[in-house]
Amino acid sequence: MTISAPPHGGRLVDLLAPPDRASELKQRARKSPSWQLTRRQLCDLELLACGGFSPLEGFMGRNDYLAVRDSMRLADGTLWPIPVTLDVPEEIAAAAGSAGTLALRDSNRVILAVLHVTESWEPDLHAEALAVYGTADASHPGVAYLLRRTYRRYIIGVLEVLQLPGHRDFQSLRHTPRQLRAEFARRDWSRVVAFQTRNPMHRAHQQLTLRAALEQDANLLIHPVVGVTKPGDIDPRTRVPCYRALLPTYPEGRVMLSLLPLAMRMAGPREALWHAIIRGNYGATHFIIGRDHAGPGTAADGTPFYGPYDAQELLCRHAPELGVQPVPFKRVVYVEGVGAYVPEDEVPRGARVLSISGTLLRRWLAEGRELPEWFSPPEVAAELRRRHRSANARTASLGPGLRVN
Repeated sequence: MTISAPPHGGRLVDLLAPPDRASELKQRARKSPSWQLTRRQLCDLELLACGGFSPLEGFMGRNDYLAVRDSMRLADGTLWPIPVTLDVPEEIAAAAGSAGTLALRDSNRVILAVLHVTESWEPDLHAEALAVYGTADASHPGVAYLLRRTYRRYIIGVLEVLQLPGHRDFQSLRHTPRQLRAEFARRDWSRVVAFQTRNPMHRAHQQLTLRAALEQDANLLIHPVVGVTKPGDIDPRTRVPCYRALLPTYPEGRVMLSLLPLAMRMAGPREALWHAIIRGNYGATHFIIGRDHAGPGTAADGTPFYGPYDAQELLCRHAPELGVQPVPFKRVVYVEGVGAYVPEDEVPRGARVLSISGTLLRRWLAEGRELPEWFSPPEVAAELRRRHRSANARTASLGPGLRVN
């Protein structure tokens, strides 16, 4: 069965070179200047190569970059909200420009791709921060990365990918857009609602995603980010087993787990739009958009960087261009007297709302206490306790940031 959501731009991009060409490029690239990709760049390369970033056919050139920065559109008018650029030090840009090629390597020095260089330039990073993030406040993690860790030259050219970045964990849960679309077709799934998360999923998430799938008469794709997320987030090695433990709590045959190697920017509304485009490329027909989607929280003075429903408003405004239907949801809270999670604006007057802070959750896990079933399914709670004990044995911490929503 054909998935009804077409790739963004109409075609699923594939930048992987055929084997003979890849072998030839690898031999030539050994004599070229090279660049060891950062974690963010590795994630970007993987999604460019496999079509997750369709219709992009490489890192952005100056015209596309400026158009995206200033208008959330590529130079040809296609909707695209986040710059995807390759930043390198000046000496690397100069060497690559002279040689005409740049070998892109992973941390093990494996050549993953070759960039046939056509241009490099120095971007205005402050202007990029204001346009993309709406602020130049370095307490915003995306802004901090841009202004403090981004190299001063952006470089572009024709990109040929020899192989995707390697992953040693959760191999069976990693799918390219083409593979995931084929799996949906095999399962005869014509309507798929995707759920984005960078945190462990607890009862509130379970109820929200189940309700979304039922309301849309769709199957559910749990599609967590396992690339780069907000500093302090729970490591995927802890989160993924929790997602797996949650799967049996859904109706049989109606849910699938797949991992997304995305490097998040925490850009709030713009990033929400980006997430929807990416999920459409993976074959989803619907996308759950929650409260403060992809927002980093508050500034140093306690002011939120984005309004709680700004992301929903932007996504719904551009829905006709996406081919993916937004499924907006408000924050849900547990009401003791009702014995259920309800939208926060539907809480009966005077009702008692229960919650568990991240600090309290970590303390309870450290003490080996049982988590209440209204907060977390027993399967997830057991996995968190097991992982917490293992982390303590290694004198490591689960880290901050566990949240219900």
